[in-house]
Parts: sequence; C-alpha cells; structure tokens
Amino acid sequence: MPKKSRGHGHDTRYVRLQKNYCFACGKNNPEGMRLKFTYDEERDCFVCRFRLGKRFTGPPGHCHGGIIATLLDEAMGKVNKLRHVVALTSQITVDYLKPVPLNKPLRVESRELKVRGRKHVNMAEILNQKGEVLARGRGLFIAIDPHRMFEKFVEK
Repeated sequence: MPKKSRGHGHDTRYVRLQKNYCFACGKNNPEGMRLKFTYDEERDCFVCRFRLGKRFTGPPGHCHGGIIATLLDEAMGKVNKLRHVVALTSQITVDYLKPVPLNKPLRVESRELKVRGRKHVNMAEILNQKGEVLARGRGLFIAIDPHRMFEKFVEK
C-alpha cells in the first residue's frame, strides 16, 4: 500500500470520468449538493463548509437522516485520496447525536483511523458553528482497481 502523503489528496491516479455527476460533490449534477472539500494539513483532516437548504428537509426545520449519512459518507470517502486509492464504501455507521438544522453554517470533517491491506477505516463528523458534534460516522472502504471497475463508463 502506498505511504500516506501529506498536503496532497487530489492527485488520485485513476482515469477520471469526463464529467462528475456525483450527487454529493459533482459539479455537473444540477440536482446535487456540489460539496467542495479542502485538506487541512495542520489538523490532518478534510473539511467542507456548507448550508443545507429546504430541499433537504426531514423533520421540520432540520435535515433528513439520509442526507446526513450522505454527507458523512462523502467526507470519509475523500480521505482515501491521501493514499492515492479509489475505495468504495462497504459499511457505514451513523450516530445521530443532535438534529442537524437547515439554513445554518455547518461543516463536516473527516480523517483516517486505520488501514490494513485494501481495507480503509475512516471517520467523519458534522459540526455546527459552535463546534458541537451533531452527527458522527465511521466507515469501512475497500480499495478497488478503478480501471477494471469503471472502464466501460469512461468516454474514449
């Protein structure tokens, strides 16, 4: 397994799809969330700041639990870029600690917990402006060969 590099994380060595329609981070998905993550070298974590609009409503005035899981999954997935691998979600657990409000400044932070072979275990938290943790996730990601898995979807 390649060594963890510091400060990079956007240099994944795989064939990129020509357009990104990912619901969470894809800039080409008009219905998506269009999340943008940065890597905080000092704190060794990925960070994304965002606000959730009315279309993500679950309980009145608050976010739907499925969207919370999506945010945590996407944040944890970004961590795999530090090792220059493409790894897909195998398992995810979510602790819903406090209701996640709509139309308020929020952030999600993610970091690596451990790596063993193709298995990558990462965690993420959604925090409010006060730094209170509203939701926490832990995920198991399995590194794959992206050329084999996605070859038929790449425009040549």
